[in-house]
Amino acid sequence: MPKPRLLVHVCCAPDALFVFGVLKDGYDVTGFFSNSNIHPREEYELRLDEARKVARLSGVPLVEDDYDPEGWIALTAKFKDEPEKGRRCDVCYAARLARTAARAARDGFDAFATVMSLSPWKKAAVMNRIGRQFAARHGIAFLESDFKKKDGFKKSVDLSRAHGLYRQDYCGCVYSRDAARKRAAA
Repeated sequence: MPKPRLLVHVCCAPDALFVFGVLKDGYDVTGFFSNSNIHPREEYELRLDEARKVARLSGVPLVEDDYDPEGWIALTAKFKDEPEKGRRCDVCYAARLARTAARAARDGFDAFATVMSLSPWKKAAVMNRIGRQFAARHGIAFLESDFKKKDGFKKSVDLSRAHGLYRQDYCGCVYSRDAARKRAAA
């Protein structure tokens, strides 16, 4: 019996490497790099190149979405002063999960998921709620997760170091980059 086809949103290579390994036993996994939140473009290109590297390493196809940073800024601008893990992040999760759900439904996948719940900076319960909403809207299953449990994040860090992957010091958006720079300067 063939494995269910799963489209997995990829935010970064280190998270994807660990999560692909977890999911490949039960699913026919395809990665989906959809991250218009990443700023600046050079950072986006670096993270995309690393995601391609992990896809090759894992034997997982990688689908690349369009990059639309202006659209992301317009979507999140009224939340620019929110702290990390605030409403801006919820809007960002929703934007990326909406695109993943739509792509999964359009391309005939059985379900979709995201690697984002691996990060200690991300709210798995919120992502899972949003994922369920888009699953219902698109008539497709959503694989709920909290990959950081059972030392998932630590295992991801160890794996990424072993493979020499770039580990970013901010989530990707201009607002988190500026907050990370302020923390580093303090």
